[in-house]
Amino acid sequence: MSIMVPSTTPALVTSGHQALDSALHQLGQAADQLGLDDGLRAMLATPRRSMTVSVPVRREDGSLDVVQGFHVQHNVSRGPAKGGLRFHPGTDIHGITALAMWMTWKCALVGIPYGGAKGGVAVDPAGLTVRELERLTRRYVNEILPLIGPEKDIPAADVGTDERTMAWVRDAYKLNSGYSVSGEPMAPDGSSGRADSTARGVQIAVLSALGRAPAGTTVAVQGFGKVGAPVAQHLAEAGCKVVAVSDATGAVHAGGGLDLARLRAWVAESGGVAGYRHADALARDDLFELDVDVLVPAALDGAITEANAPRVRARLVVEAANGPVTPGADEILHANGTTVVPDILAGAGGVIVSHLEWVQNLQASSWSPSEVELKLSDLMRSTFSEVTSLAAERGLTLRQAAHVIAVGRVAEAHHVRGLCH
Repeated sequence: MSIMVPSTTPALVTSGHQALDSALHQLGQAADQLGLDDGLRAMLATPRRSMTVSVPVRREDGSLDVVQGFHVQHNVSRGPAKGGLRFHPGTDIHGITALAMWMTWKCALVGIPYGGAKGGVAVDPAGLTVRELERLTRRYVNEILPLIGPEKDIPAADVGTDERTMAWVRDAYKLNSGYSVSGEPMAPDGSSGRADSTARGVQIAVLSALGRAPAGTTVAVQGFGKVGAPVAQHLAEAGCKVVAVSDATGAVHAGGGLDLARLRAWVAESGGVAGYRHADALARDDLFELDVDVLVPAALDGAITEANAPRVRARLVVEAANGPVTPGADEILHANGTTVVPDILAGAGGVIVSHLEWVQNLQASSWSPSEVELKLSDLMRSTFSEVTSLAAERGLTLRQAAHVIAVGRVAEAHHVRGLCH
C-alpha cells in the first residue's frame, strides 16, 4: 500500500515526502487494526483527484514569475471535500497529499460530513506585495476552478493565508461561477468563533488530557503564529502558565510565565518574538527540551523527530499543527511515557466550526457565540472520550485509536456506497 513512493535519494527527500510517509504509516497501522483488505487499503491511500498547476505572477516591475500550485482531494466518500489553502515555499504535491489525507481522518473522527482536501502554492507570501499576492491568489483559483465549489470542495485559510486571502478566493470563484464558494459569511470572517476555533479546540484537548485542574500547569508553544498565539492565550486564561514560545525568528522563555499581551504587541510591532526584552532569549530547538508539563507544536510538520524526541521532557504533547511528530518520534515518546494527543483530534476545532458556519449559511441563520462555543466544546470532549476509551480497551496510543475510528468510518462509507465492489 503506497502512493507516490518517496525517493530514497537524500537530496530529493523533502518535508513533503516525509509528511506523506508519516500519513501512510498511520493509515497502515489503522488498516492492520481494522483488518482491511489490500484493495481497500489502496483506495484509502490514493487521492481521488490530484492537480498540479502553473501559476503566473506579474510582479510590480513588470517581470513575470511562474510558481507551482497544487490541489488534492483525498476522499469524498462521506461528503464534499474540505481543507486549507497553504502558501509556503516548501509546498509540494507530496505534502499537500498528506495534509488532504489527514483532513479526511480529522473530519471522520469528529463525525463531520466532509472529505479531506488541501490546496497550496509553492511561494513565500512575505516576498510579494499585496497586489502581487492578490493576483497570484486569483490566478490559482482560476486554475483549480473545476475542483472547488460549495457542494464539491470548500477551501479555508491555512499557513501563509488568512481572511483577506479567502475573501479573494471567494470573489474570484464568484466572478467565474456566479456562486459563492462556501456561502456568504455571516460576518467578515464567517461564523462567530471561526477565527480562533482551531486554537480553542487545542485548548479543550489540553484540558481534557490533563485530567486535573490546569492551575500551575507549565506550557511551551512551538509556533507563536495564527494558531499557536491564540492557543497560548486560551491556555493562560484557563489557568496554565505559558513559559516559552517560539516562531521563525527565535524563542523566548520566562520561568514565571510570559506576559502574552505584551509579547503579542511586540510581535505585531517587530514581526517576531526575537528581541523581546521581558523574557530570556532561547534557541528555537531548545524549546523542545524544556522541563514543562505540556508541549504544543503549532508550526509545521516534522518538528519532533527521532533526533530530538529523546530530549523531550514534557509528559504531554498536544499537536496543534498537522503532522508535527514523526512515526519514529512517536515510538520514542511513547516508550518514555509521554502522551501525544494527535493532530486529527487536537486540531479538529477549525473544521468543526467551519461546518457550523456552513450549516448556518445553508439555513440563512446565525448562532450566538455561546451556542457555537457549546457545540464545539461538546463535540471535542465527546470525541476525546471516545478516543481515550478505545485506546484503553485495545492498548493503543491515542493516535492509533483516533486513526482506527476515523479510517474505520471512511472504510464503512466505501462499503455502504458500494465503492469496494
